[in-house]
Amino acid sequence: MTHTVISSHKQEVIIGFDQPFCVIGERINPTGRKKLAAEMAAGDYSTVEADTLAQVAAGANMLDVNAGIPLADEPAILAESIKLVQSLVDVPLSIDSSIVEALEAGLAVYRGKALVNSVTGEEERLEVVLPLIKKYGAAVVAISNDETGISEDPDVRFEVAKKIVHRAADFGIPACDVVVDPLVMPIGALGQAGVAAFRLIRRLREELGVNTTCGASNISFGLPNRHALNAHFLAMAASNGMTSAIMNPLHEEEMTGIMAANVLNGVDTNCARWLRKFRAPPAAGSEEEARRGRRRRRG
Repeated sequence: MTHTVISSHKQEVIIGFDQPFCVIGERINPTGRKKLAAEMAAGDYSTVEADTLAQVAAGANMLDVNAGIPLADEPAILAESIKLVQSLVDVPLSIDSSIVEALEAGLAVYRGKALVNSVTGEEERLEVVLPLIKKYGAAVVAISNDETGISEDPDVRFEVAKKIVHRAADFGIPACDVVVDPLVMPIGALGQAGVAAFRLIRRLREELGVNTTCGASNISFGLPNRHALNAHFLAMAASNGMTSAIMNPLHEEEMTGIMAANVLNGVDTNCARWLRKFRAPPAAGSEEEARRGRRRRRG
């Protein structure tokens, strides 16, 4: 069974088919957030701090940290953000940048084993990112596109993922440290995007034996009632073998979909997490309340 182990200096997360679905919080990302981008560029990390604490409180198992701000010193800002986030919470991080210098700056200050987001199938990109992954003992998100772009054909995307896994092995990086992003397409534009994604996720699990992730909100882009659609997509993707997603944990509907998937996939033992979240509290003065009180005192 494939286990991708990611850690901070205090906590370890295992991504795997026999593990609860891994929620990677997406909000520390200035893309499309003008206020956050301006703050980070000015050295103000108050929103980063608030988003860090809120996402972990909402149930994120990991956090993605991105500092992609045009005309800013991305390596320095990313490194500073990582140091701040690691001082605030114990969860492991995904270091997110398209700039190799920023990735290295983040890896250099990170405490633990990071997940790097990301590498694509272009040979030039593989030759610069994979040595970093090996050097710092990290894991990496493999995006299923290459020099030809993003194919609508899931079989083509599978071959790109397979190529990245094999090239990673050339650098001494095991398949368990490659988490494939199959590139989920917007279903509002491509009506078979869901079917294609589930088919590809199954192949990645059954044929390559790799863990998978995605930007969960891509599936609902341009459609109304996005959180309901995202929640159902996440549950269905998990049932087809997806093991993590980069998403907003502050949306309770989507988190409930993941919790339900964990129950139905048998990775929430005895429905314990579901019961803790949703079981109604006993009525005041009832025998059940008294029993729980006695158990707490004994513990």
